[in-house]
Amino acid sequence: MISAELKEQYYQALVAKDSEYEGLFYVGVKTTGVFCRPTCPARKPKFENCEFYETAQQALLASYRPCQRCRPLSHPNQVSDVVRVLVEAVENHPEKRWKGQDFKALSIDESTARRQFKKRFGMTFVEYARARRMGLALKNIRSGRTVIDAQLSTGYESGSGFRDAFSRIMGAAPTQVDEEHVLKASWIDTRLGPMMAVADEKALYLLEFVDRRGLEREVERLRKRTKSAIVPGVTEPIRSIERELAQYFEGTLTVFHTPLFWLGTPFQKSVWEQLIAIPPGETRSYQDIANALGKPTACRAVAQANGANQLAIVIPCHRVINASGELGGYGGGLTRKNWLLTHEKQVPE
Repeated sequence: MISAELKEQYYQALVAKDSEYEGLFYVGVKTTGVFCRPTCPARKPKFENCEFYETAQQALLASYRPCQRCRPLSHPNQVSDVVRVLVEAVENHPEKRWKGQDFKALSIDESTARRQFKKRFGMTFVEYARARRMGLALKNIRSGRTVIDAQLSTGYESGSGFRDAFSRIMGAAPTQVDEEHVLKASWIDTRLGPMMAVADEKALYLLEFVDRRGLEREVERLRKRTKSAIVPGVTEPIRSIERELAQYFEGTLTVFHTPLFWLGTPFQKSVWEQLIAIPPGETRSYQDIANALGKPTACRAVAQANGANQLAIVIPCHRVINASGELGGYGGGLTRKNWLLTHEKQVPE
């Protein structure tokens, strides 16, 4: 999370077009919906209309599109024709899910696209397209505005275009849902990046980092298994987890009390109970958990149950490491996992 002091510093650099800050931050302009480099020649926005990000991916996930004047995705050197064509294609159809034939239609090799985007932006083309699409679909969640406002602000001239983009991720058009089977989704900003929270009026169903690989599939699986529509909104469990996450990152909370809905098999739930039993600041191996369950040969099944957890941080799957002491995998990324473990070791009991 960027501190208030650093935001002031970044804003002064933006006003001065200070080239020394190139690559250190990007600025999202609320009034235009674009994000820029520090040296953008466009008229400077007011400070209160700026949001600062450390990476272009963070700006994309916050629903901002690349500025056409300073071209933040083209710096420092001019991008290749492959990257230019694909960036333009995504902007023309940001809601699109890319498949092999789409690359062939543009005479672009899929592996080349992946490699060039990874080298230039630190993320693959698919990750870039997903970030842009996710940012658009979640903009309504983040702002709390009406569907029509979100539709217009994302550049859709027709309601059908926006509803299609929304439903590709949420699974239901925002105005065509059954009130008796509705889960609400909200955007929560945290120190480690934005998270999506999904809940009904009684319990929290899902809490994941927005940029987690496969999040769209998780949302779709949740929607189908609960036979619910997922629409933008806030419930008391969402308000509760937002407060508790703020306290957790401040180092003043170690145990979460927000009610949870565990959508899993009996075995998965037994694993998750073991995860919650791991004290903050400590770790366990998959084998440790299998032994605690009285099923020492179920190490692989424990790992799969750990990966199936849809309530990040709250059910602390980040506290499970390999028997060798290595971090192992984590849906939110190993950098976040390492940060969480270090943070929890520093929190006083």
